[in-house]
Amino acid sequence: MRDPEEDDAGVHVGGDAPGGVRLAPRRTPRRPGRGARARRRNLIIAGGLSSVILAGTGWVWATPRQIGSVDAGLGAVEQAPRGAMNILLVGVDKRDDLTRKEQNRLKLGRESGERTDTMMVIHLSEDHRRVTVVSLPRDTWTTIPGKGQHKINSAYQFGGAKLAVKAVQQVTGLPITRYIEVNVLGFVDVVDRLGGVTVCTPVPIDDPKTGLDLAAGTHRLDGAKALGYARTRATARSDLDRIDRQQQVISAMLSEALANPANLISFVNASLATIKVDPDDGLVPLVEQLKGVSLNDVKFAHVPLADVDFKTPTGESAVLWDKERATELFRRIAADQDLAKPAPKPPPTPSTRAVPAKDITVRVLNGTLITGLGARTKAGLVAYGFKVPDEPGNTPRKDFATTVVRYAPDHAEAAKTVAAAIPGAELKESDIKGIEVVAGRDQPKIRKPAPATTPSVSPSPESTPDTRTARENICKKGA
Repeated sequence: MRDPEEDDAGVHVGGDAPGGVRLAPRRTPRRPGRGARARRRNLIIAGGLSSVILAGTGWVWATPRQIGSVDAGLGAVEQAPRGAMNILLVGVDKRDDLTRKEQNRLKLGRESGERTDTMMVIHLSEDHRRVTVVSLPRDTWTTIPGKGQHKINSAYQFGGAKLAVKAVQQVTGLPITRYIEVNVLGFVDVVDRLGGVTVCTPVPIDDPKTGLDLAAGTHRLDGAKALGYARTRATARSDLDRIDRQQQVISAMLSEALANPANLISFVNASLATIKVDPDDGLVPLVEQLKGVSLNDVKFAHVPLADVDFKTPTGESAVLWDKERATELFRRIAADQDLAKPAPKPPPTPSTRAVPAKDITVRVLNGTLITGLGARTKAGLVAYGFKVPDEPGNTPRKDFATTVVRYAPDHAEAAKTVAAAIPGAELKESDIKGIEVVAGRDQPKIRKPAPATTPSVSPSPESTPDTRTARENICKKGA
């Protein structure tokens, strides 16, 4: 899925990686009083898991005054937030401040400016006991509001944080409550403060562009090598494998940060300078609410894809979502459901036996000025199996935008069968006899009837998306 026009395809910092590189000198934190220090330490430990996962590599609220702010167009939230929340995490690659030596050591390009390659939607359950993380592929081909069709990672380049939020809300259907922006150039320092992370790769990775050379198996990586591991595309599934590695690195950081208080405090101190948030309200109460979350309560999910090598009109290589399954995934997230469990079955709805098309007589009317529309609609209904004995007529009004199925009160069940055969048709009870189909300017497309030998079943998207917990992502010794 590499674009031939990308001269360093596969080596942009971040990509779907969890963080970035920070090479600035470490600062010695101010020493608060003993009581304040104890309270702060307790808060950091209590919110440890949330501190790590909610920013992928650094959403930390223990000292909110040190966290930068950014205008993502989101309003203020209550000081003690409750209820389900959707957080957009964006990793921004900014390397202007790096020296030539630092860029060469880390195998980075020398492009200036800012770009975003990491986008994750983080959902907090209503009771704040579960965290669901969905990585959005950087090459997702979608509509950017006001800009047309582009890859989703271009939204930030076109309009910064505000447009990135709008683009993600549009493609997922989820309202975004909070926005977190992480400078990915803080990743190396964060990993090194943790003493490194353990990762495991099922295949060897040899990527001269990132300087990564790993045999298949388990490895302990320092910050620079962890960056290469998180951003390389030098495996069969390119960006999709990179998402898996990103999630594995986040899980490893979770494990390291929670291993002991010293690790967690180091993580906090190393992460603060890389973060910008909207709204800028400190969010300490939220951390306190998340103190009961464990590694098993953090689940990673993937967006279902229909085409992993889609060629765009501009000649780029992109990915297309499986619209039906992706819609179901985000519907379940919006409904605050646990993705690891089967989707709850909808309650049974009382209804009478569906009336078969062969037992239904329909009259067709043309509600537009489109010549021949009535005849085409009749032909489609007859092919489906309905009885249409009369020639199509015309309505007095000629401005029907949408096709309407009108029915007498005693024909309600039969009218449902007719409407089901005409996607987008409107059902309307009227003072008429029988059933009428008024063809509108949408020019009704009659469905093809199902084969007689095929039993009628209600299609349902995959009910249990592929998920892994943070604990399952952690590499074990000897793995």
